[in-house]
Amino acid sequence: MREFIVEADGGSRGNPGPAGYGAVVSDAATGETMRETAEYIGVATNNVAEYRGLLAGLLAARELDPTATVHVRMDSKLVIEQMSGRWKIKHPDMKPLATQAARVFPPGQVTYEWMPRSQNKHADRLANEAMDAGARGERWSDAASTAELHAAPRPAATPEPPGDAAAGAARVRGALAAGRAAAVPAGRGPDAARAAAQLDTRAATARAEADVRAARAVGGAGVVRDDADAGVARDGGDGGARAVSAEAGVGSGGGGAVSGSVPGEADVRAAKAVGGAEAARVEAGTRAATAEAGADAPAAKAVASPGWAPADMGAPATFVLLRHGETPLTPQKRFSGSGGTDPSLSGTGREQAERAAVMLARRGTIQAVVSSPLARTRETAGIVAARLGLDVSIDDGLRETDFGAWEGLTFAEVRERHPDDLNAWLASPDAEPTGGGESFAATATRLAATRDKLVAAHAGRTVLLVTHVTPIKTLVRLALGAPPESLFRMELSAASLSVVAYYADGNASVRLLNDTSHLR
Repeated sequence: MREFIVEADGGSRGNPGPAGYGAVVSDAATGETMRETAEYIGVATNNVAEYRGLLAGLLAARELDPTATVHVRMDSKLVIEQMSGRWKIKHPDMKPLATQAARVFPPGQVTYEWMPRSQNKHADRLANEAMDAGARGERWSDAASTAELHAAPRPAATPEPPGDAAAGAARVRGALAAGRAAAVPAGRGPDAARAAAQLDTRAATARAEADVRAARAVGGAGVVRDDADAGVARDGGDGGARAVSAEAGVGSGGGGAVSGSVPGEADVRAAKAVGGAEAARVEAGTRAATAEAGADAPAAKAVASPGWAPADMGAPATFVLLRHGETPLTPQKRFSGSGGTDPSLSGTGREQAERAAVMLARRGTIQAVVSSPLARTRETAGIVAARLGLDVSIDDGLRETDFGAWEGLTFAEVRERHPDDLNAWLASPDAEPTGGGESFAATATRLAATRDKLVAAHAGRTVLLVTHVTPIKTLVRLALGAPPESLFRMELSAASLSVVAYYADGNASVRLLNDTSHLR
């Protein structure tokens, strides 16, 4: 059985402040780096960023080999002790993230070890690269990362060997020189010389940018909250309604105010404000170096702002979101999440799925089908996939919210039996249903991680996600950068279609919501 080492870190510049995470997966036997991942997550706490890094590392390891054993090493004593079960998790922002992380691999397949910060330089540099990118309004790119080159070697004979910046630079130059030799054909005379000169200039630019990143690599610290659109514990999910079940998909608009942050431009502005003049100088220097190298300056500049995006972002990852067809519980407007009886489709629901399949086959754009693991979604996905000639992949992250003791009850029955719990649930996305169900905040965190994973796996493709009311509304809300209360102003019918596209710069475009034309 394979064994992976996952090293993860997260930082926050401001406590709370602009935050990011980094994670690296390596082969335990050879030490070879198998996967790097990093992300700027907006305004967040250090601990939330660390948990996000852990989750990203575990998901990356699972994608490589879901049967492998995993040994996690982090310099966060809090995360290691909590995930090892020795410390209780009391903070409401930490609970959903820890729950998600614990579900990535089966129990007993993951072990945890604390290590000194000085030994976690690879993941730390990834996190700082992500925060630097966020300060410039960009997304972190593994192609531009120098984290592995500058990370200190893992401890061998000595516990903490120093990093060697000169050796790292030499490795960069060697790699570039090798690439130049392979790319420039022999016998081309002046053309070859010009190409070599241009590559030398680009190499110098890369080294200059690496030096800037290394100089600015400052780890965040502190314990703060996470308001990033991808993972906030305060980002509310949606059970379909405040006055009706998630299964019914009808909102009453009642209940208390729900607080939350608006991601996107506000987060980028906050990050730039923290960076101040230094960020402006770095960005200007980078642009000058690029111009000097004669490199093309395409619209790969990732600006997280609303409105018209650059024209050459490439094909987006497009998610066609199909809510499952009706079950016997749907017309009765009963709570039906992931913790109940797991009903199958009714006769009406199967007919709805067939109609959706016909319409999607006629359009002919779907390239993959991914479904929630629940029976009603698997059955809907199977009907559609059979028509399209595709297989169905199952992703647990697309499951419906767990409504605890409310499963199978109508809203009126819950109001009668659990009035205080229901009022708390209506007032705050952090509140859990009676009996330890899943809060909407936890659902949002889970869906954001699932979204990120699927976007990365299906870049440039059109994918059908067969799921439920809460996941679809949550994905739409996060794409819009809308506050949590917007969830209760969306109608989402059984077997309806919605579409969200995700671009390389991090922007999202909601293209369709609650289309039921195929059911008429």
